[in-house]
Amino acid sequence: MLDHDTLAMIWFVLLGVLLIGYTILDGFDLGVGILHPIAKSDEQRRLMMNSIGPLWDGNEVWLVTFGGALFAAFPYAYATVFSAFYVAFMLLLFALIFRAVSLEFRSKTENPAWRRVWDFGFFASSFLAAFLFGVAGGNLMLGLPMSQNLTVHQTLLEQLSPYPLVIGALTVTLFTMHGAIFLYLKTEGDLQKQAEQWIWRAFGFFLVVYMLATMFTLIEVPRATHKFEEHPWLWIAPILNVLAIANIPRAMFRKQPAYAFASSCATIAALAFLFAAAIFPDLVPSTIDPAWSLTIYTARASAKTLDIMLLIALIGMPCVLTYTAVIYWVFRGKVKLERTSY
Repeated sequence: MLDHDTLAMIWFVLLGVLLIGYTILDGFDLGVGILHPIAKSDEQRRLMMNSIGPLWDGNEVWLVTFGGALFAAFPYAYATVFSAFYVAFMLLLFALIFRAVSLEFRSKTENPAWRRVWDFGFFASSFLAAFLFGVAGGNLMLGLPMSQNLTVHQTLLEQLSPYPLVIGALTVTLFTMHGAIFLYLKTEGDLQKQAEQWIWRAFGFFLVVYMLATMFTLIEVPRATHKFEEHPWLWIAPILNVLAIANIPRAMFRKQPAYAFASSCATIAALAFLFAAAIFPDLVPSTIDPAWSLTIYTARASAKTLDIMLLIALIGMPCVLTYTAVIYWVFRGKVKLERTSY
């Protein structure tokens, strides 16, 4: 049996893996939703929906698994974060539900007005979900005004300070670029040509916001740079991040979209890793008194609980990975409209 500290560290890493898996997989279908309104025709909008149709619900399994693992492994962090972001999480839950409803209801009738309503719902809920994920991450980077009894005194408006808004914009532009590259891989003809234009524009917006977010982070979250002084090997992550970002336009210029998509995935993974490294060992940093922060050691469940969970994860994770691989293999190739399509 592993010791308690080692189990806590393992579960912190596993949560990071789940988070990276979710942001990479659901990131592109949220990006497709954000791009959806600018398609030129109803047929193109249907193609866009069908490109993610067989995949989006499986992608969200990663988020559900992340939430369940956080609840079981670090219950104090789960309770504190969900109470602190209660309104934001209710909005996020509404966005994810309404997005699924928009996908399913849009094709129930060919009435143009009906489809415009659900098209807007698909876009708005995708945009809101991506934005809220970024805002939540930005607030955790800054830290929360958490007292010694784990109570957070902060309103929704206070959570929308400049830094979280910038991180929200970074998430939206990153997912939009990621979704555009995915669309290029899955479509052909006029829609693929449009997707190529969207990639270049989204990359431009992302690059501007990325540089702004980097400068903001250096100013607003000084502890993030302290980790690089303590552990110089962490410089590998930002170097690889910059190389991955730079390779996206290079790969697209050389007509290697799969390579560009891999670089986009690497960009997301590197940013998620940098987020985890910046807050570690904290899960919920306190801005009132750092001693009141919830760390992986103070928020963890019992050793027996973590040990049993690890056994379940060793059985369940291969199943999730196998399911994901099979679905993506079955629905590989260019998307086509059929009788049962959205």
